[in-house]
Amino acid sequence: MVTIITVNYNETATTCALLDSIRRQGYRDVEVIVVDNASRENPAFIFQTQYPEAKFIRSDRNLGFAGGNNLALPFAHGEYLFFVNNDAELEPGCIEQLLQHFEDHSNTGIVSPLICYFPEDETKRKALPVIVQYAGMTPVSAFTGRNRTIGQREQDRGQFVRPMLTAYTHGAAMMTPRVVIEQVGPMWDGFFLYYEELDWCERIRRSGFEVWVEPRARVWHKESLTIDKIGTQKTYFLTRNRILFMRRNFNGWRLTVFFTFLFLVILPKNTLFYVISGDFQNLRAFWNAIFKGVSC
Repeated sequence: MVTIITVNYNETATTCALLDSIRRQGYRDVEVIVVDNASRENPAFIFQTQYPEAKFIRSDRNLGFAGGNNLALPFAHGEYLFFVNNDAELEPGCIEQLLQHFEDHSNTGIVSPLICYFPEDETKRKALPVIVQYAGMTPVSAFTGRNRTIGQREQDRGQFVRPMLTAYTHGAAMMTPRVVIEQVGPMWDGFFLYYEELDWCERIRRSGFEVWVEPRARVWHKESLTIDKIGTQKTYFLTRNRILFMRRNFNGWRLTVFFTFLFLVILPKNTLFYVISGDFQNLRAFWNAIFKGVSC
């Protein structure tokens, strides 16, 4: 059995589109859990009446990405757990391809499918070129604390067809065996938003498992339906969590190098940018994130 877990936050119609795509999957041995992360309006009636096959859990507060997904774990019975963003849709055959990957690569701890940008005009999906969002990631640099997403914004010309070891999965869609979670533990919920899957992959790899991308499975991602509405929180969480990630996963000279770069380059550069642009709200969010990331 595969347990599919998704988190809804003020995007009921979008989540319904994901659930419809799950219904179109040929693989039927699945259970679906929808966690509502304290949306403004309780969507329980819609999900429970239109999708009775799905379990519905409502949180009384917004637990963030990891916290919302982790809330479903005690209710999940699948041998594999498939975490999927609510703003994604599964291509037919996605689940079978990911399960086949685990059969072919037994030491896989976690795997993501190829993730493509959802076309603006869905009716022309077959006619429009497919634009890749994720085909793997490079490791985070000890110097800058940044990394690169492989294939991002490239047109799919068949260049990504074989499964590859990668540094990190993508939080929009990632499957892991239950035994890995039992050994490694769930995602850390202290990030709230961003960097959760990167931190999790570091822990999974340190436990002796491999991290893969499986391009034969495909997911369509409606990028930033929720994040664009958050505003300065994006600046805050990206900055704070970048620091927290480095503190949790690097030490010694590597961490010293990063903090040197942070204070001598990142801090003055971003401060100057926000001042020149007159964006004092993001300036406050940035400085608050630096303080929280360093002190907490």
